[in-house]
Amino acid sequence: MTKLAHSMIRVLNEETSVAFYKAAFAMEIADRLDFDDFTLIYMTAPEGAFELELTVNKSRTEPYDLGDGYGHIALVVADLEAARARVEAAGGAPRDIVDFRPGGERVARFFFVADPDGYQIEVIEQGGRFR
Repeated sequence: MTKLAHSMIRVLNEETSVAFYKAAFAMEIADRLDFDDFTLIYMTAPEGAFELELTVNKSRTEPYDLGDGYGHIALVVADLEAARARVEAAGGAPRDIVDFRPGGERVARFFFVADPDGYQIEVIEQGGRFR
């Protein structure tokens, strides 16, 4: 059996990142493991079991270089406009909603936003292959 468990991102400030994911996406802390040099915070959305692991390296003071290999995390929501409003209220700067219709048929409706550390998040409206 194979099951996706989590995706890990390194964050600079635990409080800022946790507050953003709670306010913008209603994620909650599922677990928090504190070690001498780092802390792991596992966050999950109410409708899913997949977790986002926020890793805080305690000695880190400079923002991380995200490089050019990282893409994005994708989240599916039932109400795209409401999700965009929540992201704005949480201090995020969501981009415009895109109605992606190459060839005329809708593939997806979505917007992107960066989290406090610059990680890109694609927020997709539920429907089609995105359940």
